[in-house]
Amino acid sequence: MYKQEFPIILASKSPRRQELMKLMGLDFTIELKDIDESYPDGLSPAEIAIYIAEKKATAFTATENQIVITADTIVALDGEILGKPNDKVHAQEMLSKLSGRKHEVYTGVTLIKNNRTVSFYDLSEVFCREVTAEEIDFYIDNYKPFDKAGSYGVQDWWGLVVVERIHGSYTNVMGLPTEKLYQALSDLK
Repeated sequence: MYKQEFPIILASKSPRRQELMKLMGLDFTIELKDIDESYPDGLSPAEIAIYIAEKKATAFTATENQIVITADTIVALDGEILGKPNDKVHAQEMLSKLSGRKHEVYTGVTLIKNNRTVSFYDLSEVFCREVTAEEIDFYIDNYKPFDKAGSYGVQDWWGLVVVERIHGSYTNVMGLPTEKLYQALSDLK
């Protein structure tokens, strides 16, 4: 069983990640650093998620007697990365692509403690039913998914009404694979 001995810094403004950390019973503070989230060409979605999580972590230098946790979530459809939408039209395009299809969600996580770095990722497959343009517009207008990779949140209307099933971790699709995070915290010495 993981017993928290050190302060934890969560380097994420995501309300979903913060909620999941609270539900895990972890005490943490939030500290944000501005980083460039670009990545080199040729990386797989899993490699991109880990690359960006590690990039976020390198912004933290003093990690003695504390744990820093960073994460990045990538939505991929047939190898195409679906990031956060730029605007409503971009969100409509992404959600139309997801309609009636299976896509993958990868979350890369990096933990730093005493300058030791541990990174991992999780993969979940998400299956969506077909949706109409009217449903997509309803979703965008009412749920404003502009801060979400792939233009949707599995914990809101889209997840309740459109997602038919998930193979893998539900919390990974939310943006933080809590099962793997708990194990990584338990193993971190």
